[in-house]
Amino acid sequence: MIAKINGDRALALARDVLDIEADAVRGLRDQIDGSFVSAVDFLLSCRGRVVVSGIGKSGHVARKLAATLASTGTPAFFVHPAEASHGDLGMVTADDVFVALSNSGESEELVAILPIVKRLGTKLIAMTGRPESTLAKLADVHLNSSVAKEACPLNLAPTASTTAALALGDALAVAVLDARGFGADDFARSHPGGALGRRLLTYVRDVMRTGEQLPKVPSSATVRDALFQLTAKRMGMTAIVGFDDRVEGIFTDGDLRRVLERTGDFRDLPIADVMTRAPRTIAPDHLAVEAVELMERYRINQMLVIDEAGKLIGALNMHDLFSKKVI
Repeated sequence: MIAKINGDRALALARDVLDIEADAVRGLRDQIDGSFVSAVDFLLSCRGRVVVSGIGKSGHVARKLAATLASTGTPAFFVHPAEASHGDLGMVTADDVFVALSNSGESEELVAILPIVKRLGTKLIAMTGRPESTLAKLADVHLNSSVAKEACPLNLAPTASTTAALALGDALAVAVLDARGFGADDFARSHPGGALGRRLLTYVRDVMRTGEQLPKVPSSATVRDALFQLTAKRMGMTAIVGFDDRVEGIFTDGDLRRVLERTGDFRDLPIADVMTRAPRTIAPDHLAVEAVELMERYRINQMLVIDEAGKLIGALNMHDLFSKKVI
């Protein structure tokens, strides 16, 4: 038998689910207290690793919490409680902090390994929906993630409870991140393979054009000379340099369009008469994203790169930034 979709009912249920789960997360605001601060302190002072464990849906949340902690400066990993009973507890030491997630606080596989965790002297943080549960009572710190009801119409499937646990785990990770002074550069170092890592770890020196690819003419040049550089180097501009390659100006496609509005032969005009003086520049050790921000702010497509003495050492344009996936 093929079930038929009642569109109105599906939309109504979807909205109810979102409302219930949003209420569950908002309800956590009134439930967090000094225990949350103690949990943050445990994680900050951990000399080993943070070991996160849970089973079923709580296990999925636990894996995500371990991954979030690890990517934000707190070494952490997930241990399955069933596997822990068969040897994986050897990964846990007295220097670690053990974070156990269980909505009921009575998950057999998890409760079974707690005596060993406690015997090691490992600090135990429990996140449950029942403060009176076995897990909550055994913990050094208990975080209450209880919800009024599940979003499931039967009030059975873990829905609002897992959303609440996920949000509480994120709150814990962010609080630790902030207290640790973890910054954007630190985040990028743990995400070198992603787009964010490329953006945060790419410097101007990594994308700028140099040497023979760098369009430039002396300040004594003519528009004819500048046109040759615009055509040959295909950057939509050429730098104008004086003594010792110090930047004096820039001649862009926009400058060329303004020159074309003149009457007569403009090719032998001195470039110094038509160039844009005091162009926007950047140093090579700035992040490439800073160059993007400046180019967008001033609505320009090219930028010259100079050293501390004002000497031209490179140039970049939006195409370079696109090709390096900085944008």
